[in-house]
Order: sequence, then C-alpha cells, then structure tokens
Amino acid sequence: MELMSPTDGIFLLGESREHPMHVGGLQLYEPPEGTGREFVREFYDALVAQQDFQPTFLKRPATFLGGIANLGWSYDKDLDIDYHVRRSALPSPGRVRDLLELTSLLHSSLLDRHRPLWEAYVIEGLKDGRFAIYTKMHHSLIDGVSALKLMQRALSNDPDDSEIRAPWSLRKPKRASTRSSSRLSSLLHATGSLAALAPSTVSLARAALFEQQLTLPFGAPRTMLNVKIGGARRCAAQSWSVDRIKNVKNAAGVTLNDVVLAMCSGALRYYLQEQNALPDTPLLAMVPVSLRREDEADAGGNLVGAILCNLATDIEDPASRLETVSESMYKNKTVFSQLPRVQALALSAVNMSSLALATVPGWVTSTAPPFNLIISNVPGPREQMYYGGARLDGSYPLSAILDGQALNITLVSNADTLDFGLVGCRRSVPHLQRLLAHLESSLKDLERAAGV
Repeated sequence: MELMSPTDGIFLLGESREHPMHVGGLQLYEPPEGTGREFVREFYDALVAQQDFQPTFLKRPATFLGGIANLGWSYDKDLDIDYHVRRSALPSPGRVRDLLELTSLLHSSLLDRHRPLWEAYVIEGLKDGRFAIYTKMHHSLIDGVSALKLMQRALSNDPDDSEIRAPWSLRKPKRASTRSSSRLSSLLHATGSLAALAPSTVSLARAALFEQQLTLPFGAPRTMLNVKIGGARRCAAQSWSVDRIKNVKNAAGVTLNDVVLAMCSGALRYYLQEQNALPDTPLLAMVPVSLRREDEADAGGNLVGAILCNLATDIEDPASRLETVSESMYKNKTVFSQLPRVQALALSAVNMSSLALATVPGWVTSTAPPFNLIISNVPGPREQMYYGGARLDGSYPLSAILDGQALNITLVSNADTLDFGLVGCRRSVPHLQRLLAHLESSLKDLERAAGV
C-alpha cells in the first residue's frame, strides 16, 4: 500500500453522491479524409488493445484495519479495460446538443472506488461525421492541468501520424538531469522555504492589510450560484477565436487572461440580470494557478495555487470593468509571485479553506461565500493537433462543482481557439447554455469598447 497525500485524501473524503470529485474533458475529432464509418471502431479497438498501464491508472483507494479508507492507495493487478474504455453512439439526429446531454449524464455519475478511478468513452453518431472522446479522472489522482498535459502527449501535430497512443500507456518524461530528485535535496528545499515563511508572512500581511493589494476570501456577495447543490450536472461548451481576444488585449494594454475574465464577468452580469439576481457588490472569482515545473507536468497528484479576482460585475461600462479586472489580477499576482512555492500553497489553502467545510451542516447557508465561482484558464497546444490522423476540433475541460459553488468555467487554449467548458448544477443554474450566448455578447461589448 502507498500512503496518500493529505490533499489527495481530501478529494476522496469530500466526495458524495451530490459532489462527484472528478475532472473531465470532452474532445471533438474530425476523421481523416477518405475514411468510412469503420474508422471509429478501429480507433476504439486500437485503444483497448493497449494494456501497458502506468501506475496512476492502476490506483484505487485502499482499505485496511477493518475498513479504514482514504489513507492509502492500492494497485489493481487485473484492470478490466472494457469497463474503463467504452464505445457509445448518439441517438438520431446526432446533434452537438445530444452529445452535451450525454456528457452531462456521464459527468454526473460517481467513479467506482473498487476500481481504478478513471473512465473514457469513445462516442460516435454525430450527424456531421465527427466523433468525440469524453474522459474523467478522479481529482485525487490528478489535477486538471496534469490531465490535459497527459492527453496532449497522446496527440501529434502530424496529420499523417496514424499511431493511436493511449494516455494510460504513456511513460512519464524523464526529468532533467541537472535537477536532483533525492529526498535529502527535497527536504533541504522545503526547510529553506519554511525558514522564509515568517518574513514572507509579514510581507504578505502588510500587502494585504495595509496596501490593500490582496483580495481576501469571504468578501464575496451571496448569489444564486452560492447554494447547496444536487448531484445532476449540466455541461455546455463553445469555442472562440484567440485572435478576437488578442485584438482586445492589444488595444486595451492588458493580458489575454484579463480579457477572458472580463468576458466571463460581462456574461455573468447578463445572466444574473436575466434571473433578477445581480448583486450590488462585485462577484469574486477564484483563479487557479499551476505551481508545477515543466518536468512535473504529468506527475500526478495536485499542485495548484489559487488567487482571487474582483470581477467588477457591479460596473456597467465594459471598458471600466476590464480595467478593474486587470488591476485586481495584477495586484494579486504581484503578491503571489513573491512567495516561494510552499508559501504560495499555504496562501492558496487559506483562499480555498471554506470549500473543505462546505459539507458541514449549515456552513454554506450561514457563512459568506469565500468567492462566487472558479474561472480557470489552462494552457493547451499552440498548433493544430491530431489523434491517429483525426483532427482535434475542440477540447472542452469539464471540472467539479461543490456546495456553495454551483458553477465552474474552465477554458483551454487549442491552436487558434479558446475552448470553454461550463459545468453547472442542473437544479441551481437554470438554462446554463444561455451563458454561452452571453459570453459572445460580452466579447462584442469589449470589442466595441476597445475599438476593434
């Protein structure tokens, strides 16, 4: 048995029927020209034929001493590939809407803890001839950034590369030889970071309390998004051109992520107005930040920081809203970037601490939200990618939601597009798909304000 890290254990302890704790992704592919209906079947057959499983894909929670769980991992020596990788088809007429309905259903169900905590579905039957792959992995196994990196390594930038690489069979890339991986060096590195904790904490407190640089949790207004949730999910997805967002970025003199956050801010403002639920004070977003080095890209586990951003949803003017969002991100990132990784993780734990308490009866209804939603921008491939010769048309990340956090917006850069994946509580966030139209309206508002 392998001991489980405290962070990974929390994702298992906090899981219930209402709170599945997996991360997922939906990818759309265009089969190569000249191929027929047999392509998807052959693609699936090639995937399930690869059964050289890497350790992450064999892990399941261990029980010992009469049933104590969530403290360690065991490894499945006889994994049933036909259970974990399945082939499905959409009902006629095979609309993208039908695909998202199926994805919503799959994203709502719990992973079986008696088996390794992952599943993949190859889905055909779209009327335009494309097919999709939906995957999900438990958050205790891997974070969203690592999962995306792992999927990307299975792809190729060569349309003539017909090899189908299974993510579960990919070996981890070798670490750079210049970096020592010994336990002694790791201990010395951690000790040095901890020794710097006291002065860094003083500096952080000064910035947060006196210079008002840092956005602190529990300052968010209570909204219709910050309620107890049910177990059913609804997923929505759409892509936007990177060039459109870059044009606003260049004209306004801000970062690309600032424009994305302002785009989400405007969409949330439209949506909450439509529901007669827009608060007078601005929404706060938690923005995850990967703390991984390049050689840790798909090492498994979780290594994610978190900063808070003022979304300025109380400001009507799009230009002023973008300016406020940009200023908030700059100030928070400035403080965050000055901290070594150990301190950055500690600060992130403070920002996310309330999520761990969401399962306590009465906590969500009796306390102010630490923030209103999570908005995550994950870097993806910068060039067109292919899988066994099939062109990747869209890569939509689908994350987890919790009590008090009924909506999640995650996006991935994919060649010349930004692919947005939205996950909401089916009961608490009505008409989730309308947020896609509001995202487009918000981007148009920013384009007009920036003069592009």
